[in-house]
Amino acid sequence: MAAVVSPALKHWRTTLERVEKFVSPLYFTDCNLRGRLFGNSCPVSALSSFLTPERLPYQEAVQQDFRPAQVGDSFGPTWWTCWFRVELTIPEAWVGQEVHLCWESDGESLVWHDGEPVQGLTKEGEKTSYVLTDRLGAGDPRSLTLYVEVACNGLLGAGKGTMIAAPDPGKMFQVSRAELAVFHRDVHKLLVDLELLLGIAKGLGEDSQRSFQALYTANQIVNVCDPTQPQTFPMAQDLASRFFGQRGGESQHTIHATGHCHIDTAWLWPFKETVRKCARSWVTAVRLMERNPEFIFACSQAQQLEWVKTHYPGLHARLQEFACRGQFVPVGGTWVEMDGNLPSGEAMVRQFLQGQRFFLQEFGKICSEFWLPDTFGYSAQLPQIMRGCGIRHFLTQKLSWNLVNSFPHHTFFWEGLDGSRVLTHFPPGDSYGMEGSVEEVLKTVAKNRDKGRTNHSAFLFGFGDGGGGPTQTMVDRLKRLCNTDGLPRVQLSSPGRLFSALESDSGQLCTWVGELFLELHNGTYTTHAQIKKGNRECERVLHDVELLSSLALARSVHFLYPAAQLQDLWRLLLLNQFHDVVTGSCIQLVAEEAMSHYQDIRSHGNTLLSTAAAALCAGEPGPEGLLIVNTLPWKRTEVLALPRPGGAHSLGFVPSPGDSAQHGLCSCACPQLTAAPPAPAACVCPARAPADSTSRLPPAKTDGSVTLDNGIIRVRLEPTGRLTSLLLVASGREAIAEGALGNQFVLFDDVPLYWDAWDVMDYHLETRKPVLGQAGTLAVGTEGGVRGSACFLLQISPNSRLSQEVVLDVGCPYVRFRTEVHWHEAHKFLKVEFPARVRSPQATYEVQFGHLQRPTHYNTSWDWARYEVWAHRWMDLSEHGFGLALLNDCKYGASVRGSVLSLSLLRASKAPDATADMGRHEFTYALMPHEGSFQDAGVIRAAYSLNFPLLALPAPGPAPATAWSAFSVSSPAVVLETVKQAETSPQGRTLVLRLYEAHGSHVDCWLHTSLPVQEAVLCDLLEQRDPAGHLPLREASLKLTFSPFQVRSLLLTLQPPLN
Repeated sequence: MAAVVSPALKHWRTTLERVEKFVSPLYFTDCNLRGRLFGNSCPVSALSSFLTPERLPYQEAVQQDFRPAQVGDSFGPTWWTCWFRVELTIPEAWVGQEVHLCWESDGESLVWHDGEPVQGLTKEGEKTSYVLTDRLGAGDPRSLTLYVEVACNGLLGAGKGTMIAAPDPGKMFQVSRAELAVFHRDVHKLLVDLELLLGIAKGLGEDSQRSFQALYTANQIVNVCDPTQPQTFPMAQDLASRFFGQRGGESQHTIHATGHCHIDTAWLWPFKETVRKCARSWVTAVRLMERNPEFIFACSQAQQLEWVKTHYPGLHARLQEFACRGQFVPVGGTWVEMDGNLPSGEAMVRQFLQGQRFFLQEFGKICSEFWLPDTFGYSAQLPQIMRGCGIRHFLTQKLSWNLVNSFPHHTFFWEGLDGSRVLTHFPPGDSYGMEGSVEEVLKTVAKNRDKGRTNHSAFLFGFGDGGGGPTQTMVDRLKRLCNTDGLPRVQLSSPGRLFSALESDSGQLCTWVGELFLELHNGTYTTHAQIKKGNRECERVLHDVELLSSLALARSVHFLYPAAQLQDLWRLLLLNQFHDVVTGSCIQLVAEEAMSHYQDIRSHGNTLLSTAAAALCAGEPGPEGLLIVNTLPWKRTEVLALPRPGGAHSLGFVPSPGDSAQHGLCSCACPQLTAAPPAPAACVCPARAPADSTSRLPPAKTDGSVTLDNGIIRVRLEPTGRLTSLLLVASGREAIAEGALGNQFVLFDDVPLYWDAWDVMDYHLETRKPVLGQAGTLAVGTEGGVRGSACFLLQISPNSRLSQEVVLDVGCPYVRFRTEVHWHEAHKFLKVEFPARVRSPQATYEVQFGHLQRPTHYNTSWDWARYEVWAHRWMDLSEHGFGLALLNDCKYGASVRGSVLSLSLLRASKAPDATADMGRHEFTYALMPHEGSFQDAGVIRAAYSLNFPLLALPAPGPAPATAWSAFSVSSPAVVLETVKQAETSPQGRTLVLRLYEAHGSHVDCWLHTSLPVQEAVLCDLLEQRDPAGHLPLREASLKLTFSPFQVRSLLLTLQPPLN
């Protein structure tokens, strides 16, 4: 009779550790299960390599001179590529078995077979083998040749010492394994089961009955399973299946597991490496889709798909095939995963316009969810922009990084500035790179802050940031957990199914109103100032080119709108608005590429401006000279530097022409000191005789101070260049706080906890050091005439200096501070402060298509977590009847604490770019005191004028003799933001106009146009006609109705030109 083993008492820890050692890759691999994952092995038949600094296409690479290589050889350095030719011969004895190429090397690898990429390999992404065959057949070929393309960088770049350090340029790489091996799939399945049982035992803990059931099941599997005897595996598998087959109840939380691979379009590696990261990651996802029909993979960023289409057309075709099957799911709807704070409203619209059109063209439909898991905050205007672009759902998780306050929801409605709402979901596991572990599954349920309100959550799995994506092991884990007692229900699912489930049970969801502010990474509003400046300038250039080209289209029968060129330039700008580029949180290589992109946009943009100007002048009677263009939708009179023969310039007091119109042109026949009445927007007008107005600049006083006065404001500068007074002349109201000094530069120590380029910590405020100037450096610059100015120098530190011209023009309601800085610091932060004689508990900041208020006090943790915030062109501090606005032409970081307005100017972070911000900078900010509200005082228009100066373009022939204006808007609350050709434009004669309500009010207004309009109809932001949106044209005017901060777009179809 066989002996009966009597049950033994179990010790929790020893039992747990026994199972852990049985699956360990480190301990007892000579006798445990992990050591039997691979069976027989043999070296590859031959290995040869070719090293190149270029990223060569496959067809070119395989033609190169390959030299013999062996395992252990070093290659590099960083950013080079080593191609390996791998010749294989599979032993006859392996017939009937699964055979892998086992490849382990530093760097990121891509396997090529028959001219197509077939598998990404990287140790960091737990992909170190390529399946040659699931089961070697008797008639299958035994010999084949593969190529392995190895990039000399890791998944997360090549930082020297730490991940975010600047790249190590001399780093070398090595292949440590290259062999064929038999893979034991049954061992793999048992390892997955045992890992999950261990996860359940640990995750549910010693107080749970189910936990002990998992542990005892795992222990029993170890008892029955002999790693050297495969015939014992079925009994072990039966034990596991019995456990996982015990079902949960109907009330279980449902987890929607979606394959995901977040790839930063550039970050710790250059743009060109991202192209290859996409191929490595997505071809691996294709393999998983082939092997697992239930596996679904979500993929964002049209730019990356466009790169793959260009460089890997075969892979792109496979992605389209799996999209038709519903396994490959394009998401996001944008060109890239852009920053959520810094791009303009129009640029955000273009992200969706370019992205959605690409997805529609390549995959047959637009995206219904916005996908932005890793950016540094989310503008309050995003819900409206999403809704206007066909999107009702939003997914992110970045607010889980908040340093101070835990965001109170994971599933909620997000209401934007205008009242638009989108259903929003943050995966409760607070990650977009899950690996399918029990711990992550349990965390997803436990951390969910909307228990009772919703019973569904997203679970995004796959290695991310530097790519990699899901593995077969992750998929196997999640399939095994589909419905197991003690755990939530797990479905391999799609974003669409997730949001459908959330929407069907959304009655109890809460609403969050306003911006989603990330309480971290607020140094990104300032880091890499030249990138920020390039972004703002190029947004302006593209605005102006589109406007002039639209007017030329309307005026000239021969003009061809440069649609293709503009699309290319917009896509370059949108690429740079990726959330690790425009933010400055990238390596030096990326920053240099970004600056090159901006230069291309400026150069080509200026060429397109000249072409449009030539078309506008064609056939017009009038003197040769300059074409003065006002690209803003209100009349303006400004001092402008006009070119003179020999390259010199003189100041002109120039109008945008004529009446109350906007967007217009005027000619200036004599490029000399001139003055003229107000100019309407987008207009052409001749220059007039000087008006009787001057900017009075009294001589410097004996105490060294200087006063500037233009009859609107009076500015007094003390001898070092700081403001002692800023007076509204008409009322005598002082704007600078009593006893305080404005234009005070301050320096802070700027040493964050880790994320150097990203973070400025609250404690930096404790290190404030005013930069003190030397008396005697202040001097009168321009005196009398249409402009008055004063200049001074300031030594910031032994290594850095600043020069500034304080400028006051005739008729201008603000004083400008034109600044040049030579900056050579380490971990310092430069700001400029203006203490105001204003008291208010909140300040106003411009955002995309509007503005919002933030507190000036630190009452709560939510208040003081906003010690450094972002704004676009202006911020304002107002009390009843009076306020002070601070305008800028390229800055984004700001704060108002108490009554002190502060503009962030320059940082000096050293990682991931040790050279960030070093060198010369030019920028302008301006100060505008005003009576009444900032809306009624014209602060918004003033900030636009600072950022969109009148254009003085050389007229190649006679410029129009009379002023001409295209558009005007009857209400000062409505801004005509954009005029462009429609993306789909029959005969090219359809324009898109985009307007928004800027004051925060309900308003009716009339849009007047001098263009020959045939039809006007409202449309959405994707330029789709509103079937009920026909607008009657009455006396060349259209009536429009706006609610606060509403953005409206319309299509204007033009009549064919007479000439």
